[in-house]
Formats: sequence, structure tokens, C-alpha cells
Amino acid sequence: MRVVLQRVKEASVTVEGTVAGQIDQGFLLLVGVTHDDTLEQVNWLADKIAGLRVFEDEEERMNRSLQDVEGKILSVSQFTLYGDVKKGRRPAFTEAAKPDVANELYEAFNARLRQQGIIVETGQFGAMMDVALVNDGPVTLILEK
Repeated sequence: MRVVLQRVKEASVTVEGTVAGQIDQGFLLLVGVTHDDTLEQVNWLADKIAGLRVFEDEEERMNRSLQDVEGKILSVSQFTLYGDVKKGRRPAFTEAAKPDVANELYEAFNARLRQQGIIVETGQFGAMMDVALVNDGPVTLILEK
């Protein structure tokens, strides 16, 4: 599983002209699932993200977690995180999980975050989505398990 995390002041995802998910301060997560991912990896990544201290405290040090600042998450599935461009000019997506497996693990990931009291908004799995965000920092991390 691979997650691109961006600390945002606000973010939204629109599907066919309708806002599917929207947050203020928090994390925009682009979530990719590969064919050999497990529930153990999903839980580890969700727990890691929930506890990351990347929000500034009074001394302008990254010392506060998402929960400390009452932030939210906008989680967007993105199989293209497993695009391979080693050969040719068109990416191959053979490392991305099949949609049924990916959706199950993506939903489990979001559920694990919600179990920790975090509000999680989402896009629509498998749909073409327009994602808008205002980066905060910018702070961008790539997490993989």
C-alpha cells in the first residue's frame, strides 16, 4: 500500500460536477493498493497516519497530530500510484490491485481511520475525480508498507 499525504488548509473532490468529499484543515490522502497488500499493512498505515505529528505547535515545530488540531482526512483512491514507467512512455499498472481487492482494502483503511475518531471524507472509488487542494506548508509525505 502506498499513500501520498499532503497537509492541507482545505481540499475537495468532485465527481461528475458534484462534490463527493470536502475538508478544511487536515490531510489529503492519495491511496494506492497493490495486489499483495494485507489488512495488517492497511492497519499499520492508518495507525501511522493518525499519529503523525506534522502540524505546528506554538513554537512552530511539527509537534501536533491530526487529532490534536481536530483535523479531518480526505481520502482518494488512486491506482496510478502503482504506475510503472521504466519501459516506454506509457505507464503500466500491473502492480495495482484488481478493483475488487483494492476497494475492499481502501474501505478497510478508511474504516480504521474512523475507528480512531477521525472524520474521513472520500471520493468515489473507480470514478474520474477532480481534486482541489490548498497545500499547507507545503508538507507532503510518501508512506509505504
